[in-house]
Amino acid sequence: MHKQISWKVGGQQGEGIESTGEIFSTALNREGYYIYTYRHFSSRIKGGHTNNKIRMSIDPIYSISDDLDILVAFDQETIDVNYDELHENGVILADAKFNPEKPSNFKGTMYVLPFTHIAKELGTSLMKNMVAVGATACLMQLPMPGFENLVVETFKSKGEKVVDLNKQALILGYEALDEVIDRNDLMSLEKPNKDERLFMIGNDAMSLGALSSGARFMSAYPITPASEIMEFMIDKLPQLNGTVIQTEDEIAAATMAIGANYAGVRAFTASAGPGLSLMMESIGLSGMTETPLVIFNTQRGGPSTGLPTKQEQSDLNQMIYGTHGDIPKIVISPIHAEDAFYLAGEAFNLAEQYQCPVIVLSDLQLSLGKQTVHKLDQSKIKINRGQLTTEVDEETTHFKRYNVTDHGISNRVIPGVKGGIHHVTGVEHNEYGKPSEASDNRNEQMNKRMRKLDSFELSEPFHVNIDHNEAEILVIGFISTYGAIDEAISRVDAKVNHIQIRQLYPLPVDQLMRYVAKAQKVLIVEHNYRGQLTQLVKSETNIHDKLDTLTKYDGKPFKPKEIEEKINEMLGRVK
Repeated sequence: MHKQISWKVGGQQGEGIESTGEIFSTALNREGYYIYTYRHFSSRIKGGHTNNKIRMSIDPIYSISDDLDILVAFDQETIDVNYDELHENGVILADAKFNPEKPSNFKGTMYVLPFTHIAKELGTSLMKNMVAVGATACLMQLPMPGFENLVVETFKSKGEKVVDLNKQALILGYEALDEVIDRNDLMSLEKPNKDERLFMIGNDAMSLGALSSGARFMSAYPITPASEIMEFMIDKLPQLNGTVIQTEDEIAAATMAIGANYAGVRAFTASAGPGLSLMMESIGLSGMTETPLVIFNTQRGGPSTGLPTKQEQSDLNQMIYGTHGDIPKIVISPIHAEDAFYLAGEAFNLAEQYQCPVIVLSDLQLSLGKQTVHKLDQSKIKINRGQLTTEVDEETTHFKRYNVTDHGISNRVIPGVKGGIHHVTGVEHNEYGKPSEASDNRNEQMNKRMRKLDSFELSEPFHVNIDHNEAEILVIGFISTYGAIDEAISRVDAKVNHIQIRQLYPLPVDQLMRYVAKAQKVLIVEHNYRGQLTQLVKSETNIHDKLDTLTKYDGKPFKPKEIEEKINEMLGRVK
């Protein structure tokens, strides 16, 4: 019996690889297993190798696995590219259609099964995926009712005949492997506890957080890997009397969101690095006019079009320093899908409390990777609209929208409030919003804007795993590296602490240094070439002498063993 199993299905883009993984993982999630998935796919609509790696466990998991137990292959490329992940007892289930060849150095077992032939006998080769799922169910000794129920849900809109054929495909796939399998190759999972859980991608979690926080308007332009946020909102927002507008470009998306926020509606946009480049002037407009703006940035491989469907974390500098001039800005980052729900909800409060742009920084692994999520508690998201006022002294001719205050935050009104008349402009302005180039006014307004974040700190700026008062190594990461780091540390027989940064900017230096002080060395793990998070920490602290970096920029997520090896290297345990 296994506590966890890792499974991968691969083939050409357009062969239904995603749907195969979706049905398989959803069924297992409903059985009570914790699931973590990562889809490696081509940026082409059709063609090019794609695979879906799914890890299932009786315990919570937040990363892909080091190795692979089962590989389902619909072409030879899938075997050639992925077989080295299989351990020596791993199993390949290959479609007979492409006359699969077993690699000479592969020590495991390969079963050649007529996936496509069985599917064609049922009427269409498209059902080969369902045949493969049935064969996997046999290999893992999984109960068929869960898969059959999911088939009914998935295909009922297409009629009873389609449902029945897909059920047959499942059964025939199961029987095809059952007739030939060596019983020593069977892989059974331990029985899980069936708690009530959700199964979602990070984009869906952030979208739910936005809805729960009262967001009712989204303007956006489609881009991978952010498009699912827009698709989610198109489906859900109208049900809440909200609106989604697909703009002509990302410039319009950002300015429209600013306009909606100015009008009093909680609004946001979502994009990826190239789209954020187009939003930079608008981000400055939000900062200068002190209008709330929430942006979800789902990072992908760059620069330019780069690796649009692959993992990377190279937008950090862009998010912190992007726009012209100096403005107050908040950059926050969730560590997994459940956290994405709550932090996305909090982003709208922060934008209105501090009247500045707030960027929720995700990455492709978190945004598109599907994972088991504990039941979300909507009541934990409290709405705080900051200094939004509906009571203004009507005797005044104009409202001091940009009134200079000790904390840097001024009262805000929405259009239509009596006595709330003021100018809004992107040029420097006085307390009433009227343009002013006077030096004294410039200093006064600039200082006011910039001091509003002097005391800002999230209630939990770090996710903390500090088990040792005096650690040999402190590992620091952000966004989706959380799971791989945590698992790597659990394997190392040494005093290693771990913090995952949720507040990237302004970086909470004092609190960071309290954790750093407890460690002899510091390792920062990140997906980019330059070590952008490392550069940020170096610029804000004086820990250069004990700081090391592990970077990865090949488009693939970190495996726990890669981080484990680096930790051992720092401990002087390399063979």
